[in-house]
Amino acid sequence: MVKALVTGATGFVGSQVVRTLLKAGHEVRALRRSRSATAALDGADGYEPVVGDVLDPASLRAAMQGCEWVFHVAAVSDYWRQSIQQLYRINVEGTRNVLHAARQAGVRRLVFTSSAAAIGIRPDGFPADEAVTFNQPPGAFPYAHSKFLAEIEVLKAVTAGLDCVIVNPAVVIGPGDVYQGSGSLLIEMKKGRVPAVPPGGVTLIDVRDVAAAHLAAAERGRVAERYILGALDLSYRAWMAVIADIVGVRPPFVRLPEVAMPVLGAAVDIARAMGASVPLDGNQLRLSGRRLYFDCQKAWKELGEPQVGIRESLMDTYDWYRAHGIL
Repeated sequence: MVKALVTGATGFVGSQVVRTLLKAGHEVRALRRSRSATAALDGADGYEPVVGDVLDPASLRAAMQGCEWVFHVAAVSDYWRQSIQQLYRINVEGTRNVLHAARQAGVRRLVFTSSAAAIGIRPDGFPADEAVTFNQPPGAFPYAHSKFLAEIEVLKAVTAGLDCVIVNPAVVIGPGDVYQGSGSLLIEMKKGRVPAVPPGGVTLIDVRDVAAAHLAAAERGRVAERYILGALDLSYRAWMAVIADIVGVRPPFVRLPEVAMPVLGAAVDIARAMGASVPLDGNQLRLSGRRLYFDCQKAWKELGEPQVGIRESLMDTYDWYRAHGIL
C-alpha cells in the first residue's frame, strides 16, 4: 500500500484517479480548494480530504507530508470558461508550485496529468506520437500552450532530481463528468442544439481507462517519459452518429466544410468579446476542422490497453446524466 496525494481530486479525471487508487488498496489524500464542490467524489469512501490550492505553496507542502506518490491532476481544463491569465497561472505556476513542494516533501514519484493537446500536430496529417513537439502558435490554443509549458517545468524538476512521469490524455469522456466538459455533447445533441457536423476528428478515451493509466504510470512508467492516453480515433461525424443513436435523436445532417471553420471561429470570438454566452471558444471551432488523431501504442504497450469501448463509455455517460437529473 502506498500513500498518495491527488490534486484536482474533485474534478472529472481527479475523482476517478482517487477511486482507482482506493480500489487498488492505496491510501489516498484528496486535495481540494475550500470552495470546490465534492459531488464528483460522491460514493468514494475511505479517502482523506485536505484543503489546499496549487497557488498556495504552504498548503501543498502540508498536504504532501508522508506521501510517496503525487498525482498532479489539478488544472484549468474548461479553458473556454476561464481567463487566459488564470489559465496560465494555474496550469504553469501551479504546476511549478506542486513540483517544488514534492521535492521538499521527498515524494518518491509524481505523475503529471498533461494533455494530448500539448503534443505537436504532424504536417503530413498522420497521428502524432510522443516525439512530436508542440508546434502551434501560443495564441492559437492557449490551453495546449499552457500544458506544454507545464511539461517543461516537469522536465526541469526531473533534472533537479524529482522522479516524474507525464500522461497526455486525449479527449476524455465517461460517467461522472459533473462539470459537463466533453460529455456536454450528449446534452447538446439531446436538446437539438447541434445543427451541423465539423469536418475533423479526435482521439477519445474513457475516464476510467485514463485513471487506470495514471496508476500504471506510477507503478511502471519510465521517468521523464510522455504517454499519450487514447482508445479510438473518430471523426466528428461518426462520434455524433453514435451519440445520436444513444440519446434517440437524428444526427446532424449538415456537414461543415473545412474552409468555414476559421470564419465560424472568428464569429464566436467576436460574440464572446461582446459578452455573449457561448459554450465554446473560437479556437475549439477552428481546431474542429482538423483530424487531431494520436498514436497511443507506447502507452498501450507500457501501461496497458484501454478496456472500455467508446460506445459503452458514451452510454454510461448518458445513463449517469439521466440518473443525476442533468438529462
